[in-house]
Amino acid sequence: MSLYDRVRELPLVVEEYELEPLALAARPDFTRQTTVVHLHGAGEEGLGEDVTYDGAEHDAQRERGPSLPLAGEWTLDSFSRHLDTLPLFEREPEMHAFLDYRRWAFESAALDLALRQAGRSLGEAVGRTPQPVTFVASGGLDDPPSTTRLRAFLELYPTLRFKLDARPTWTEAIFDELVELGCVDSIDLKGQYSGTVVDNPADPALYRTVIDRFPDAWLEDPALTPETEPLLEPHAARVTWDAPIHAVSDIEALRWPPKTVNVKPSRLGSIERLFAAYDHCEERGIGAYGGGQWELGVGRGHIQLLASLFHPATPNDVAPGGYNAAEPASDLPTSPLTVSPRASGFATL
Repeated sequence: MSLYDRVRELPLVVEEYELEPLALAARPDFTRQTTVVHLHGAGEEGLGEDVTYDGAEHDAQRERGPSLPLAGEWTLDSFSRHLDTLPLFEREPEMHAFLDYRRWAFESAALDLALRQAGRSLGEAVGRTPQPVTFVASGGLDDPPSTTRLRAFLELYPTLRFKLDARPTWTEAIFDELVELGCVDSIDLKGQYSGTVVDNPADPALYRTVIDRFPDAWLEDPALTPETEPLLEPHAARVTWDAPIHAVSDIEALRWPPKTVNVKPSRLGSIERLFAAYDHCEERGIGAYGGGQWELGVGRGHIQLLASLFHPATPNDVAPGGYNAAEPASDLPTSPLTVSPRASGFATL
């Protein structure tokens, strides 16, 4: 039985829904906004988080209010098919990926609500027991690049591991410091983005240095060009992917058969596509790790719970929110993270 077959027929009663805004001034130049979807039905509530990277889209959704026709008696699968027919945005969003991000908010809320109405946890439904989750802290080194913030976290949490966004501005001294610290599990080359604030055009010199200086690190999302592909080919077993993965077909279409991939729930959009990706990776011996999207609310618990059920011992980019802060607090949970699911629902305590 596929993973999705274990949950697709869960009964689901939806009576109404609400939208809750969340915001965090992450940096002087960046305020993160998300929206929590609250689905109500049969005396229960299911939650999901819309991680769309456009504050104006969140504002527009909240101005429209809970106007989508979601009320009714469904199965989880028929509700998902119904979402296929609905305009989740007033018009095509600036980035097509936002459609999946918002879809995930409603899908994850529906899964949560259906499980709560059934009195079952996600682990029970899929036949898996949550395990402690290994996680990495992710981000960049600012501009100009500096290891000051990274060192501050390591002073309090000396076993912490990192997934770092490499930039052409990294100097030889920065590489020397990172190698000396020995704390890097993954390098995100951000080469698969276009038209975003994180675009990182292919730089063969940067790729060559990253490959040589971090011989054991994962190399995520390189740009494949005539100049970079020959550099990456001998290290194909270390190349992994995030931004291109929206469905199983995207995994099958990768340049090299992957050893592991970033299975990011919000990027896949639906429970069916997410669970199909888990099944595909398990059947073909492909490793998986989880990733987030600056979740501010319940969405972070969702990605941590999924990691605990499907890929607990990999470098999951699902660290508690305190690891996104400019300065470390002294009481953050450490890796491996104990995930405590609710007795029912797709949720953690």
